[in-house]
Amino acid sequence: MEDEAPHVAILPSIGIGHLISLIEFSKKLVDHHNFHTTLIIPTIGSPPDAMIEALHGLPSTINHIFLPPVQYQDMPENDPPPLLISRAISLSLSPLRQVIKSLVASTKLVVFIADAFAIETVDVAEEFNVPWYVFLSMSAMCLSLFLYLPMLDDLVSCEYRDIIEPVKLPGCIPIQGNDLFEGVQDLKSEYYVWLLSMTKRLHLAKGIMVNTFKELEPGTIKVLQEKTLCKSSVYAIGPLIRIDTNNLDNDDVFYCLKWLDDQAQGSVIFVSFGSGGTLSTEQMNELAFGLEMSEHAFLWVVKSPNDESVNAAYFNIRSQNDPFDFLPRGFLERTKGRGLVMPSWAPQIHILSHESTGGFLTHCGWNSVSESIVNGVPMIAWPLFAEQKMNAVLLTNDIKVAIRPKVGENGLVVREEISEVVKNLMGGEERKRMCEVMSGLKEAAAKALAIDGDSSNAISELATEWTNHTEID
Repeated sequence: MEDEAPHVAILPSIGIGHLISLIEFSKKLVDHHNFHTTLIIPTIGSPPDAMIEALHGLPSTINHIFLPPVQYQDMPENDPPPLLISRAISLSLSPLRQVIKSLVASTKLVVFIADAFAIETVDVAEEFNVPWYVFLSMSAMCLSLFLYLPMLDDLVSCEYRDIIEPVKLPGCIPIQGNDLFEGVQDLKSEYYVWLLSMTKRLHLAKGIMVNTFKELEPGTIKVLQEKTLCKSSVYAIGPLIRIDTNNLDNDDVFYCLKWLDDQAQGSVIFVSFGSGGTLSTEQMNELAFGLEMSEHAFLWVVKSPNDESVNAAYFNIRSQNDPFDFLPRGFLERTKGRGLVMPSWAPQIHILSHESTGGFLTHCGWNSVSESIVNGVPMIAWPLFAEQKMNAVLLTNDIKVAIRPKVGENGLVVREEISEVVKNLMGGEERKRMCEVMSGLKEAAAKALAIDGDSSNAISELATEWTNHTEID
């Protein structure tokens, strides 16, 4: 046995958003509990630059191993990203087996943690008698849906979107069926069959970690921890967000932050649809005109549009074409000074923490939501795919720190609606109320991860359990 420190093997699902929260979790384990961790990373194609950058500069106690990349040509065309990911994970089980075998031989491996969307990998942990836990990089509301889904599947015969009454998930605010997770919207799809299988396996985990905190979702977490819905222990360990970036010496990034320095406090709305989200050409035009009509200062991370899919950028956050070519003619000139447009990427954490940022138009990915809450920034909720509609319901109807624009019958949010919600978010009584709630949540998030905070204590509980675990033969 070369390494006597307790060792944790962690396998994120494919995608930078899943990796980041598990990197931050690894830091908590090594910094505060003297663990060593190994991140075992599957990919489709070569690892993207954003992933390489996120892994740069980690301490020596956090190792990472890239599994051999799965190639796109080895998988069916036109599958949604979650199914592509599942197929890629299945194709990675053999090399994963070799990694786990090596870790068992060379370290004091005490636990294997699998992202919920890579749950197939726990079979390998069981082969080596390694206890396994699941990590969900989403809300407790999503975990409630996943744990309840096998029962819901038995109860309901129609499509969930056709249920007249709102669906009552355990511990959650009622939600319309068409706002539920994307993967449950077609009961006959292969996606739903896979998701239902995944949710059934969650009930077998020794424990489930979820990237949220008690003050944010108190009712849901209370129900989950009562173990009436699932016998697995549930640990709220968030908000785990990235707190720094390594590429602030980039000229564009420097200019972006300098531009924010020159704006009035709380005057800028930040517009970003995350690492994977894209808009159609027509919707991109409406957004541009809406921001222009609002007359508010804005910082917009713009990507090339895609008329086929809202998650076209999931596996590659950099636009293949110059996104500026798709903006309305004269837009940049007309909004010069009041607006700043960044191509493909911007330092989101630094923007949200800047005193000039007063609002966030977001796709409601959970990492982005968490970053906004940590910095106390109210939101416009514009969900695109995955669980983002559920997050939008949580933010607007339950926590009430966001405004959700109305989508027209043609599927578009029109410029007039965009202008109106921006004006409402950035000024007036509604803003004052949301800022008050956000201020309390910002403080609660900091307390949760402070010494003796609820989330820190949950991580300590896990660390103690794993430390006391007997060495695996």
